[in-house]
Amino acid sequence: MDNIINFDNKKILITGVAGFIGSNLVLELLRTQKSLNIIGIDNINNYYDVSLKEYRLNEIEKLTQEYSHSNWTFIKGNIADKELIDKVFDEYKPDIVVNLAAQAGVRYSISNPDAYIESNLIGFYNILEACRHSYDNEEQGVEHLVYASSSSVYGSNKKIPYSTDDKVDNPVSLYAVTKKSNELMAHAYSKLYNIPSTGLRFFTVYGPAGRPDMAYFGFTNKLREGKTIEIFNYGNCKRDFTYVDDIVEGVKRVMQKPPMKSTGEDGLPVPPYAVYNIGNNQPENLLDFVDILQQELIRAEVLPSDYDFEAHKKLVPMQPGDVPITYADTSDLERDFGFKPSTSLRDGLRKFAEWYKEFYRV
Repeated sequence: MDNIINFDNKKILITGVAGFIGSNLVLELLRTQKSLNIIGIDNINNYYDVSLKEYRLNEIEKLTQEYSHSNWTFIKGNIADKELIDKVFDEYKPDIVVNLAAQAGVRYSISNPDAYIESNLIGFYNILEACRHSYDNEEQGVEHLVYASSSSVYGSNKKIPYSTDDKVDNPVSLYAVTKKSNELMAHAYSKLYNIPSTGLRFFTVYGPAGRPDMAYFGFTNKLREGKTIEIFNYGNCKRDFTYVDDIVEGVKRVMQKPPMKSTGEDGLPVPPYAVYNIGNNQPENLLDFVDILQQELIRAEVLPSDYDFEAHKKLVPMQPGDVPITYADTSDLERDFGFKPSTSLRDGLRKFAEWYKEFYRV
């Protein structure tokens, strides 16, 4: 993997920029890179609190004032709108595309399947088609397409840790199906049109200004309101929690190293295609996770020191679509990019608790 892209003066299109990972990626690129042209798309839907998405976009706007050496353009729109996507590609001619726009959430997919088909399948198809046509008329076109997959593709996989070499044919949610479909679609487009693409299977991302539907955020809201939190599978779940800064650092490194275009022994192009896990490589028991969260919420004075947690905890059976453990094998990521997530759960939850106190003025 020797073909490293220099970010200088590159045009980078990032979808889902008002989202958790997308906004943090833009902030990181603005802080660490010079002379970038970043184009961001988001439809700012109301799947969760829109004010949180507006806050993230405001953080980007503030940083662009501070780091004026790069250009930032925001476009409000839906990646399922093919006409819009084609127009954006024609106008901005992106060198690197990072597709982070998606309808997220395993449980939500059970009751709201339409949203997943529209964004995760039709939207991603539009991105692939636009990448394909970026090479028309002998243009240089897109140098690398990076897109979000998910640890959910492993479904009911019994072997741990999860490796990208494992068969992933047993999804347990529609969300997982759409993410596996993205990988298959990207592989086909890499094979047919020689588009360098890399899929990233994210493992339970958390951190400040995250998604309120994620357990750590939802637990915090409920505990503050004096409500009972439900801990699924009677607390016997394990999750490979990955801090958002680690995810973003991984994405940034991957963006710069597209899979090589090469020819196989049969004389046909070998698809310039890759998939990696980005996880902490260290699953945490859900009860331990809740214990650390409550300690950090008390430390940040989000909750009082005498808060009765036992009175607000309820152990319940596993939910449909859930799996008992997620555990990332990140050896490929370490080998190819010299990177491994390193933020401890306590450090990550501490930063979340401190942000929560400030954002909600607790």
